[in-house]
Amino acid sequence: MDKNQPAEAQVLTRAERHKKKKPNAKKNRGKAWLIALAVVLILGLGGFILRKELMVLAFDTLLAGTVKESLDNSYAPIDQPGKGGGDQEMTVAELTKEPFSVLLLGTDQRDDERARTDSIIYSVVRPADNKVLLISIPRDSYVDMVGTPTIKGTRSKTKINAAYAYGGAQMSVDTVEALLKHDVDYYATINFNGLKDVVDAMGGIELPITEKIENKEANHDKFVIEPNKPIYDGLEALNYVRYREDSDFKRTERHRIFLKQVLNRMKSVENLTKIPELIGIAGQNFKTNMTSDFMLSLAKTVIMSDSTPDISSHMLQGEGAIRDAWYYDLDDEDLESTIESITKWLDPNSTATDLVVDDTDQDGDSHTDQEGQPAGDTGQ
Repeated sequence: MDKNQPAEAQVLTRAERHKKKKPNAKKNRGKAWLIALAVVLILGLGGFILRKELMVLAFDTLLAGTVKESLDNSYAPIDQPGKGGGDQEMTVAELTKEPFSVLLLGTDQRDDERARTDSIIYSVVRPADNKVLLISIPRDSYVDMVGTPTIKGTRSKTKINAAYAYGGAQMSVDTVEALLKHDVDYYATINFNGLKDVVDAMGGIELPITEKIENKEANHDKFVIEPNKPIYDGLEALNYVRYREDSDFKRTERHRIFLKQVLNRMKSVENLTKIPELIGIAGQNFKTNMTSDFMLSLAKTVIMSDSTPDISSHMLQGEGAIRDAWYYDLDDEDLESTIESITKWLDPNSTATDLVVDDTDQDGDSHTDQEGQPAGDTGQ
């Protein structure tokens, strides 16, 4: 392929990408890299504690049997011809050849209520150069729904977080694909309520809270999170994720910070022995079209990696608009620029310069620290 060609000419179409690969090649690559990306099942994190060779042995010993069963219970395929959810094991070399995309859906479902997604993140993982792109989509974004004409009582255009309530992961994937004009190779749905138990089982987590966070509005659950505590328990961490009385940008940033801090907490030796328990808890609140064998196989590549992925992030920009309710109208120019960035990230031939992403908000403030991770939160 001529590297002097523009990025658009180097990237295959959706049909071509899947036609040129073995039917199962892409399925495996995404299975467990999502774990490194989203932290949901916390696989392979012990690899940052001990020598790699010893950790592979510990991984095989600890994650056998009951852990695989827990992961199997999280498997929920959707309609994706030629993509995701495969059942054939691939080698590590085959798992790490080219970039792939993962849609992360965070819900705040309680009991049997009809859930909407509180966090929507389209991610691109580049295993070959250990880079991850996180595109946060504001939950109130006013977009076209895909599939609503077949469902009674739904709207053809509304807030994007309604897609999950209307048609579950399937409609969320279809709607995001239409918005960003790129495939979603894999998805993972996380119920934040269940993460409370995960945090408590780990003995709490550190959170960069320097000012009091308080829910005050009449229609919101009342809570206060005090600043500068060394460790925050599961309920405080859950409230940190739920807090929504500032902006979509800051809320989605808190979601990324929370996931990063869970990863950091898992590096402790005492939590290594809790991996089967933690995966069992997380598995009850996690659904994906990735099979357990794929996740476990690719988790070993995380153990053998010398460092955590370099993360770049961007949140779709726009402005509020009042119709029958408050909506977020996406900025067309920013959306097109984001689509171009995704195209480059999905191109295995892109250079480091091609992968530079603008992470500033509308006020020009950066939300990524010097290590390429989400910057700390300061509360209100």
